[in-house]
Amino acid sequence: MSKRFLQIALVCILSVTMLGAGKPNASFDKIGHKLMCQCSCGQILLECNHVGCPVSGPMIDELHAQIATGLPEAGVLNWFIGKYGPIVLAEPIRGGFDDVAWIVPCVIFVLATLGVVLLIRMWHRRHAQLQPAIPASMPNTTTDTMRDRIRHDTDFDS
Repeated sequence: MSKRFLQIALVCILSVTMLGAGKPNASFDKIGHKLMCQCSCGQILLECNHVGCPVSGPMIDELHAQIATGLPEAGVLNWFIGKYGPIVLAEPIRGGFDDVAWIVPCVIFVLATLGVVLLIRMWHRRHAQLQPAIPASMPNTTTDTMRDRIRHDTDFDS
C-alpha cells in the first residue's frame, strides 16, 4: 500500500513540475504579440511564418535580451519604438497623442451616421413640400358609366 502511495505521489509531483515546462515566459509572449515583424509581412512578431525570415529571428533575440535586462513591459516597448519607430507596434499605446488613433474612428462613425440620418430627414421634408396636398373632399371621378365602359372594353367574348 505504501509503495502504491509513493508511486502516486511521484507521478503527482512530476506532473505538477512539468505543467510549465513547455510554456514560454509570459511577459515574452505578451510583449511579442504586441510587436510587428519588420520584414513587411504585416504579421505579429511571434507569428511571422516566413521560411528563413531575416528579421524575425534577430528581433526575437532582441526581445529576449530586453526582457532579460529586467525592463518592464513599457520599457521594452519603448526600446523597440526607439529602434524601429512606432510602426513596430501592433496597436497604438494608450495615452497621449495615440488616443487619437482610438477615438477618431469612433467619432467619424457616429458623425457619419448622424449625417446620413439628417440627410434622409431633409430629403423626406423636401419631398413632402413638393407634393401637392390632396384635398379630403375631392370628388370621385370614376363613375358607374366609366366602370361599365371599362368592363365592356376588357370583357372577352367567348
